[in-house]
Amino acid sequence: MTSPDGDHRQRPPVLRISDAAVQVGGRLLWGGVDLTVAAGEFVAVLGPNGAGKSTLVKAVLGVQPLSSGSVSVLGEPPGTANERIGYLPQRRSFDPELRVRGRDVVQLGLDGGRWGVPLPGWSRLSRSGRETAARVDEVIELVGATAYADRPIGRLSGGEQQRLLIAQALAARPDLLLLDEPLDSLDLPNQAAVAGLIADICRRDRVTVLMVAHDVNPILGYLDRVVYVAGGRAVCGRPVEVITSETLTRLYGTPIEVLTTSDGQLVVVGQPEAPAHHSDRHAG
Repeated sequence: MTSPDGDHRQRPPVLRISDAAVQVGGRLLWGGVDLTVAAGEFVAVLGPNGAGKSTLVKAVLGVQPLSSGSVSVLGEPPGTANERIGYLPQRRSFDPELRVRGRDVVQLGLDGGRWGVPLPGWSRLSRSGRETAARVDEVIELVGATAYADRPIGRLSGGEQQRLLIAQALAARPDLLLLDEPLDSLDLPNQAAVAGLIADICRRDRVTVLMVAHDVNPILGYLDRVVYVAGGRAVCGRPVEVITSETLTRLYGTPIEVLTTSDGQLVVVGQPEAPAHHSDRHAG
């Protein structure tokens, strides 16, 4: 009998990007992206504002065509297997007066495509409704949101809202989770908590995660690899390989220095944005 690890090695990669490039308005946004991602890996897409990080996610979803190269998602062309993908777009704010419960927002991850909003009484009227309710409860517990899931979504904190939105993206049991800056606008404790939650889900349930991030600090310790895009170019690899003076200097086209502090953090100095402090569990 083939071992589970052997079965895993025989499967196609969850995501394979080969020499991919995208042009927008006749301008090369990025090119030369080569990336292969297996089940259960945690990958970050990094780079400055406007570099095309979100566009890479759109290419994986099949809504942004490539100008060259190829993308395979779950063994299929982009857009073919989107029912197996959980997607959390860039953070949206909820009106404080919105009375929709948090669990109803989560349920949209299961029936939103059919109903637009959950139908009143649906869970009481059918077996499939009972199964839906059970899955909603399960995924709410998974993200640690049971205590406030029945409160209006607009009255919850940013971190509580983001946990419920992650639950929504996980509701349909995806194989690939695409997260577009899920830590944006959260305070530092919530960034750390949400980053840890995503990493736990990735490892425990072997859900592959591709996360767009502006600040790598909260997630670097969890990452298997990064895609760094800047100046129309991209570099992919393990964090310890990519976040180096030589690699970032070449990518940005300006002198960059990466320093290591006494406690193992990385400090990136000279990039065309504020310096960043990084720690890396893969170093050494």
